[in-house]
Amino acid sequence: FLFVPAVEVKIEVVIPEKERSKEEMSPNGKASPLIYKVNGTARHYHLEEHPIASNPYHNPKDVVEASVCHVKDLENGQMREVDLGCGKALLIKESGEFHAVGHKCPHYGAPLVKGVLSKGRVRCPWHGACFNIGTGDIEDFPGLDGLPRFQVKIEKEKVYIRASKQALQTQRRTKMMAKCISLSNYNLSSTNVLIIGAGAAGLVCAETLRQEGFSDRIVMCTMDRHLPYDRPKLSKSMDSHPEQIALRPKEFFRTYDIEVLTEMQVAAVDIKNKIAVFKDGFKMEYNKLLIATGNTPKALSCKGKEVENVFNIRTPEDANRVVKLATSKNVVIVGASFLGMEVAAYLAERAHSVSLVELEEVPFKKFFGERVGRAVMKMFESNRVKFYMQTEVSELREQEGKLKEVVLKSGKVLRADVCVVGVGAVPATGFLKQSGVNIDSKGFIVVNKMMQTNIPGVFAAGDAVTFPLALRNNKKVNVPHWQMAHMHGRVAALNMLAHGMEISTVPYLWTAMFGKSIRYAGHGEGFDDVVIQGDLDELKFVAFYTKSDEVVAVASMNYDPIVSKVAEVLAAGRAIRKRDVDFIFLFFRTGDMSWLTGKGS
Repeated sequence: FLFVPAVEVKIEVVIPEKERSKEEMSPNGKASPLIYKVNGTARHYHLEEHPIASNPYHNPKDVVEASVCHVKDLENGQMREVDLGCGKALLIKESGEFHAVGHKCPHYGAPLVKGVLSKGRVRCPWHGACFNIGTGDIEDFPGLDGLPRFQVKIEKEKVYIRASKQALQTQRRTKMMAKCISLSNYNLSSTNVLIIGAGAAGLVCAETLRQEGFSDRIVMCTMDRHLPYDRPKLSKSMDSHPEQIALRPKEFFRTYDIEVLTEMQVAAVDIKNKIAVFKDGFKMEYNKLLIATGNTPKALSCKGKEVENVFNIRTPEDANRVVKLATSKNVVIVGASFLGMEVAAYLAERAHSVSLVELEEVPFKKFFGERVGRAVMKMFESNRVKFYMQTEVSELREQEGKLKEVVLKSGKVLRADVCVVGVGAVPATGFLKQSGVNIDSKGFIVVNKMMQTNIPGVFAAGDAVTFPLALRNNKKVNVPHWQMAHMHGRVAALNMLAHGMEISTVPYLWTAMFGKSIRYAGHGEGFDDVVIQGDLDELKFVAFYTKSDEVVAVASMNYDPIVSKVAEVLAAGRAIRKRDVDFIFLFFRTGDMSWLTGKGS
């Protein structure tokens, strides 16, 4: 499908400026509809963007005002969830000033009052998204929307909040965006910005461009048949239908003139002539390019790999089909990866049996360490998941073309009606091999802190890249996780507009199994020790991952919001030493965040 919005006649104001460079021209040679400058930086804009009203509450019937507390009820650095009668708000006091914003994280609805307040922003306790308390804007991810911001006034020592009833109900705010000036000026085979891939990185890039006032043509293309969706739910909530997990509805793409080409695969990129060549022969010129193609799951290489009912979970249809086939049947999962373990957890109550085959001795050993891995393994075993460790699949046997048995190299034969493969993935960058874009020995696209490749005007983001991680002294790393893909997309978009922004986010991820979640922040690759606080047997713990004397990552279960607190410390550029872990753990459990400002002793 090609979503092409209806052409509209619009009036625009163009402020004259000096001769523009070729980089500011559309690929068809026509001037890009810029032009005004903010702080010396050229921005795209046009008048159809909704103006900022001087009175945001233009409908008096939609407004509620309530006294919520006395001015002395909150100390600096405190947050309180307050009820306005028709909805709740988060009241915050920082540096002597009161702020009021939405009380739920727009991502999955986490209560922000249980999050972390630090230096003008609040961080979600579940998945680490950050919001500016003054504007409500989202500053770190996951999620796409910011928080609604409410008016606060002080009268006679009482704090009043004035809010839109609608905002109190929705608890989210989509930032204003520009639209395309007029698609009638464009040749269908040319675009200003082409985004290859429609995951989190691609969508955030497109949205950020529109939020910054970019009003030229944007085209996204994807091999998928669906518009961008919440991919982590494919293994965490497997029976979700595509429309239930869509990141944005179809109307959003039409409204903001973001065109999406579905079921379209790019076969090659001609860097010199700025042309993307699709598998069906269609060619599209571009001015700026974002490559956000993600990963391709690895397949099994054993005998019988082509039999029916063997799946890589890549699409909502894959996940739905596995749930249907697995119900009251025998399931074998190959690979104790995040995907493999989440699928095992989801199917454990639905299938007759769930067996998990893994080459390592313990699940998650390389990522969470042996002790945490064993605790997780024990939780799975108590939920009827059977592990076959330190072995591999040697053969898949069929009956009438469909899977019947999985044969292991250990000699064990497992009954199997369906098999899910989760043995890792490789970057989907094969189409770039002859392009001139710098690819490392593992197939990852190499980018700098601004998500730029070695080719001017070509950016890359998401699971398919290696980038310098500030947290680890700018070591080039690959972080194939949802939050990071969002941030990559935003940084790439801002640098397409010459903002000069460098990535500096702290990686943050989570996994959900049997109603419990492990949160994780940092980058623990190469850790040499794990310091455990809490009780692994009770699944209430915090694990600090250290390299030499420094904490490089933290994971927790049932200890929210400690991972978000550590993420804020790392984001502030403060080091946590191994010798201080006992003290830091106690310090964070008290809720005291003075560590961030250096006031803690």
